[in-house]
Amino acid sequence: QVQLVESGGGLVQPGGSLRLSCAASGRIFSPYVMDWYRQAPGKQRELVAAISSGGSTNYADYVKGRFTISGDNAKNTVALQMSSLNSDDTAVYYCSYRRLGVVYWGQGTQVTVSS
Repeated sequence: QVQLVESGGGLVQPGGSLRLSCAASGRIFSPYVMDWYRQAPGKQRELVAAISSGGSTNYADYVKGRFTISGDNAKNTVALQMSSLNSDDTAVYYCSYRRLGVVYWGQGTQVTVSS
């Protein structure tokens, strides 16, 4: 079992920045991939960014140049630095851990971009 706890969500003005963090605990084994997904009201959950235990990263086109994912293998944490936020970024953001076809999810953290 793997437990994931996200933090760092909140209310931010358009153009602002926010940093999300995800702490993983439990049976963490490499190699693995940790992702950030988001789900806006009435929409499907979508991938935002991913990072492997080896450090490879992948981003959705709509966040490239604005969001940065980073990981700390020693602490089993992953962060998502978000900048130039706009209203379309409003969503619940979820952290996930996946390895060998098994996926674990965090409970999500709300990000609201509004003036």
